[in-house]
Amino acid sequence: MRRLKGVRKQLIVEEAWKALSSANMAEYLKYMYKTVRKYFGEAIVVTQEVDDIIASPIVKESIINNSDCKILLDQRKYMNKFDSIQALLGLTEKEKSQILSINMSNDPGRLYKEVWIGLGGVQSAVYATEVSTEEYLTYTTEESEKVEVMQLAEKLGGDYELAIKQLAVMRREKSK
Repeated sequence: MRRLKGVRKQLIVEEAWKALSSANMAEYLKYMYKTVRKYFGEAIVVTQEVDDIIASPIVKESIINNSDCKILLDQRKYMNKFDSIQALLGLTEKEKSQILSINMSNDPGRLYKEVWIGLGGVQSAVYATEVSTEEYLTYTTEESEKVEVMQLAEKLGGDYELAIKQLAVMRREKSK
């Protein structure tokens, strides 16, 4: 296998949690994680549930032991079992407190969420990720906001882009 400059290969497993529960896929992931770094590649696993990764010992070991970069979002729903997550990910007490501080003191006047990034146990911090009001309204998962966008789009003949633009302008004017 030779490395081509600027060429990246991407493997996307839809509904990855189903694949992770398969013994064959778990073995493949172990192989992939051990191999990809030899070719200057990066393997990335994204999940909404930590249990998806830790349920399989093979997957847990291959993914976690070979991941220099860890990115965590708000972990409040795991507060009661965070000690086991801390041990699993090999987090320090400082990193644990950083992670558990995510989104606890956000400025209510801004549309941002916080994220924790840890690099190889050497450096870690909590960062704010902020998008424009238009981007926020495009990707929000808040039900009331989605309904607001859909209702305005319906009034505008199904034009979601125009609905989002108008709502963004209204929100900016309201916040002045």
